[in-house]
Amino acid sequence: MSTAMNFGTKSFQPRPPEKGSFPLDHFGECKSFKEKFMKCLHDNYFENALCRNESKEYLQCRMERKLMLQEPLEKLGFGDLIGGKSEAKK
Repeated sequence: MSTAMNFGTKSFQPRPPEKGSFPLDHFGECKSFKEKFMKCLHDNYFENALCRNESKEYLQCRMERKLMLQEPLEKLGFGDLIGGKSEAKK
């Protein structure tokens, strides 16, 4: 019994990643921001609302280094943090 499949009938066409997918930080350019964010999450029992500033800084680092698409911070949900304001209570 042969289990060989015929892959010649269809050719695979690669697609770019969907929004939200981005390259890995192979060179650790934003590692300190990621570690600060992860520590905040751990210290706050993974309540991400308390770590929004750290999350914003991490995403800004990624955008500045072209590790993700440049997006306005308002579109990413950080409109209330622009200018130093924060609704999260610590």
